[in-house]
Amino acid sequence: MTSHTVELLRGLAPKTPLGVGPKARFPVLPRPDLEWTPEVEAATAHLYERVSKVIPPVEWPFHAPYVKAINDIKKTRNAVILAHNYQTPEIYHCVSDYIGDSLQLAKLAARSDADVIVQGGVYFMAETSKILNPNKTVLIPDAEAGCSLAASITGADVRALRRKYPGAPVVAYVNTSAEVKAEVDICCTSSNAVKVVESLGVDTVIMVPDRFLAQNVAAQTKVRIIAWEGACEVHELFTAEEIEGFKADHPGLKVIAHPECPREVVEVSDFSGSTAAMIDYVRNKKPARVLLVTECSMADNIAAETTGTEFVRPCNFCPHMKRITLPKILDSLLDIREEVVVDPAIAARARESVQRMIDLG
Repeated sequence: MTSHTVELLRGLAPKTPLGVGPKARFPVLPRPDLEWTPEVEAATAHLYERVSKVIPPVEWPFHAPYVKAINDIKKTRNAVILAHNYQTPEIYHCVSDYIGDSLQLAKLAARSDADVIVQGGVYFMAETSKILNPNKTVLIPDAEAGCSLAASITGADVRALRRKYPGAPVVAYVNTSAEVKAEVDICCTSSNAVKVVESLGVDTVIMVPDRFLAQNVAAQTKVRIIAWEGACEVHELFTAEEIEGFKADHPGLKVIAHPECPREVVEVSDFSGSTAAMIDYVRNKKPARVLLVTECSMADNIAAETTGTEFVRPCNFCPHMKRITLPKILDSLLDIREEVVVDPAIAARARESVQRMIDLG
């Protein structure tokens, strides 16, 4: 099997010949010195203040040179970094220009006036940024940053569902590939899924790919939901018994669950919502003790900016989100590495389903 074939099977564009690819469109930049110096310390001191509660002082001398270099190069490249709420604190608080959940980042990507967009997240998010910004250069610091949900369904699967349930519109969670988005009627996120489903004005809707999100939506609407059998490898691991045990051990504990969790987990929680809604809950309610039933970095990112709340942390790491690191972000900006390319015909159709979601507000 050739390397060209391997890349196509991975869903990536084949390498562009030297001299006509992305590097040819951008000036070569010298690799910065990544030493911990008094200059670097002074230039990043205000940023360390943001994360000092969650990053020990002994670790900052490693992060700081990358933070400074990335922030300097962003200006030269006219680049912005979009960071999902699951990114680590040194990325989320220190080099990102826009933060949020998948819906927020989709909207911000559509409004960006930067020449280069670096996606601090997983591959389907970078694809969505490219779909909404076809004339911009979109980079993903690690093209292997995938998603179990996105990998669970293909465009062919969607077409088969349409044949099995003729006339039923298909709603795709944004945690899907561009190929899948091109086959559906509209996209949704965990924050607007109920609104999207009910906006279609029908009694039966197909939802892909997350069966738990579909179950949680079905509990909030009279619309019949036909679900695909995908699941998030982070959220499906939580159990109701585990949550009940933490509530018993920590009196007064508020439990906030993501809608990608199993239905029984959501039922024993005090609140369920998107990552943005979970953050708003902590900021506005200011619980004395809280358990976030989601990816680990969420608690770190909220803890860095809040006071008075204790975070109980039986969280699960997303191995894909953790593939994005400061060194990889720096390399992607320096070398214009891992450019995201979406077939124009697929992108045009996928853009319609994403835009319908955005237009709902």
